[in-house]
Amino acid sequence: MLLYSELDPFTVIFLDKVEHFEIPADDFSRATNFYTKVFGWELNPVPGVEYTRLLTIRVDEKIKPHRPFEVNGAIIKRTKQIATPVVTITVNNMDDALKRIEKEGGVIIIGKKEFGNRGYTAYFKDTEGNVMGLWQVRARVL
Repeated sequence: MLLYSELDPFTVIFLDKVEHFEIPADDFSRATNFYTKVFGWELNPVPGVEYTRLLTIRVDEKIKPHRPFEVNGAIIKRTKQIATPVVTITVNNMDDALKRIEKEGGVIIIGKKEFGNRGYTAYFKDTEGNVMGLWQVRARVL
């Protein structure tokens, strides 16, 4: 494994990054009301799915943060598999990431699923039992 300290300071590499967090809820109305009133977060429901974006920071027209180290979140439907908050990681290739997770001892709990026309999502348990999410943006045809 190559360490950052071994790289030339001008070398640019791209790592999978934390994309957003998800907070499971039994009652969307109650949960969104709580987070908007307590923290002032804006809501951005996604049509056709039980998923409401929580805009915790300022974003541009593509819903990308102005500052690169900040993330937004979402309220999702609580399920048996996703019962606690989740950190979601963006990957370039979902299939490859899922293979690496299993190879290294993780367990896929919800395999690759389409998320509208935006991309793909999946969930896994790491070696410590934490549920984590994956996100892959759908390739856009120009």
